[in-house]
Amino acid sequence: MNSVSVSREVAAPPEAVRARMNDVGAFMRAAGFDEVTTDGDRITITNGVGIATVELELELIDHPDAALAYRQRDGIFEEMVTRYTLEPTDDGTEVTAETEFAVDVALVGKLLDATVIKRQRRRELDQQFDWLEREFAGQTE
Repeated sequence: MNSVSVSREVAAPPEAVRARMNDVGAFMRAAGFDEVTTDGDRITITNGVGIATVELELELIDHPDAALAYRQRDGIFEEMVTRYTLEPTDDGTEVTAETEFAVDVALVGKLLDATVIKRQRRRELDQQFDWLEREFAGQTE
């Protein structure tokens, strides 16, 4: 299994951060995906990565201690799970996102390897955290 983890402190209380993340469509679009559709607990994302176009069908899941979690139902990975956790800090909330994935070599082949996927995933998570920061910029508790 491969893993990508990104953390950032956001200047807002955990409840407020969780509420923004629960707008799953907006939160997923903030990652910079080319297309995002939501239908209940299902999310479909499409994204160009290099010369490949990746489409994933995701499912929201309950995960202990996670403010938001989802796993791949259909797509390029053998398996993929992402969890977002929130920890209160003196200045707001430490948000940590961790994606664990196993590459399906038969589907991915030479176009995408784990290194490319990790780099892309860090970029997507950073963009989500940038969005959270913008959502709370200038607000006071």
